[in-house]
Amino acid sequence: MYWYEEDVKELEKRSRQLPYEPETLFYGSSSIRLWENLYTDFADLKPVNLGFGGSTLAACVWFFKRIMLTYNPKRMVVYAGDNDLGDGRTPEEVYIFFRQLMVEVSSRFGNIPCYYISLKPSINRRNIIDRFKYTNNLIETEIVKSGNNWHFINIFSHMVDAGDHPKGKYFVNDGLHLSKEGYELWKQVVSDHLKVHH
Repeated sequence: MYWYEEDVKELEKRSRQLPYEPETLFYGSSSIRLWENLYTDFADLKPVNLGFGGSTLAACVWFFKRIMLTYNPKRMVVYAGDNDLGDGRTPEEVYIFFRQLMVEVSSRFGNIPCYYISLKPSINRRNIIDRFKYTNNLIETEIVKSGNNWHFINIFSHMVDAGDHPKGKYFVNDGLHLSKEGYELWKQVVSDHLKVHH
């Protein structure tokens, strides 16, 4: 996990760089980190971007206590797990990391509302799309079953066509990261969910 060290040090300082006390934590991998308009998209929710590049759900669990030390949020939005599968982890392992994250969140923040953005269907991970669907399924089932403060945001279904092919317009050239249109879609879908539970 040492290769994340620089990024994590940055995140530890981030709370001091904001003109307000953050109320909404966006935590996870590069889909969060690269969300350029995050601060304007969710301005009314006083967000902080705590994404770090290439991070796995495992890394999000590992660094949780350190990164979250100075925060006292009203809600949290998470996107991670994508890179775990890309690295060859199984859906079951990702599910276990997710359960672990639930434990970390609850011990640090109690039962604040938390939103898990489903794994997105990347063009360049098309060959393992079934693993993505299965992981989403495991996590959604867990969230529904535990029926507490977690909510599942299904972004996957918005990003594929009827044949489960990822729609090209939502991705930049690498077929992995989100395009401007991709982030517009995320903003819309995530906002709708946050409003419902606001």
